[in-house]
Amino acid sequence: MKTDRRRRAFRGALVATAVAVATVTVAGTASAAGAPAPVAPSFSLYGIDKQTHELNEWIPTDAGRFTMEQPVPDDFSDIADIIPVDNNNNRDGEGEWTLYKNGQLDFFSFAGESPDTDIVGRGWNIYTTVLSPGSIGGAKEADLLGVDKTGVLYSYLAYPDGRLTTRTRVGGGWNAYTQIAGQGDLTGDGKADIVARDKTGVLWLYKGTGDYKAPFGGRTKIGGGWNAYDRLLSTGDLDVDGKADLLARKPNGDLLRYSGTGNAAAPFKAPVKIGVGFQKYNLL
Repeated sequence: MKTDRRRRAFRGALVATAVAVATVTVAGTASAAGAPAPVAPSFSLYGIDKQTHELNEWIPTDAGRFTMEQPVPDDFSDIADIIPVDNNNNRDGEGEWTLYKNGQLDFFSFAGESPDTDIVGRGWNIYTTVLSPGSIGGAKEADLLGVDKTGVLYSYLAYPDGRLTTRTRVGGGWNAYTQIAGQGDLTGDGKADIVARDKTGVLWLYKGTGDYKAPFGGRTKIGGGWNAYDRLLSTGDLDVDGKADLLARKPNGDLLRYSGTGNAAAPFKAPVKIGVGFQKYNLL
């Protein structure tokens, strides 16, 4: 009963999010008359409070920052990740995968008159990292990647309802990285890219290929010093310039935005601090 009640609370919070995101997007568009329409999705940031275990959400604004929503008053400590997707290509997330620590993967869709949550599968706790950079196979639906405990990367193609194909082995050696992030196109070629930080603090760019069997080309060095951050993640295009961005958190809780340039040779601009106090959350 407690699990059902909590899932209903979570679902209600996600529906409220859909409405709030749409409102913020409309307001942002109106205030930026004459500006080019964005060509990359923008998603909310989620975090679990380390003390209360409540779910917190920050909705993006058109100023490259977040507005803070009220926490959902329940215990969400069993959630490992929330992965939003933009399957209808309207620049907002209308669906989300929720990964639980016990390995269950759910998909929640805002589409339709009765939004619902479906169990996609179980056993996903074999992966140390699960993320969706967007479509890696050429379809409009966002796909999933998983890195298992031996460092092997697998790809899953997604259906509109969140169901997944059987996995495809991409390759090994990905346990060389301590953080992998990406949600959108970083290089301006229309393909989803990712970045990966190695154990020495060097950040590498992996350009998307559009081939799900080999979704990324050879890596390109972005630069060193990225071990100054304890969390790297992406919520897509936060500053609404049509290019995917990167978020980085310092151990003291400072949250920085690295705006994307669309240039593979130098994919990010100088960092801008957009928040403080984020050390109290497990950012998803």
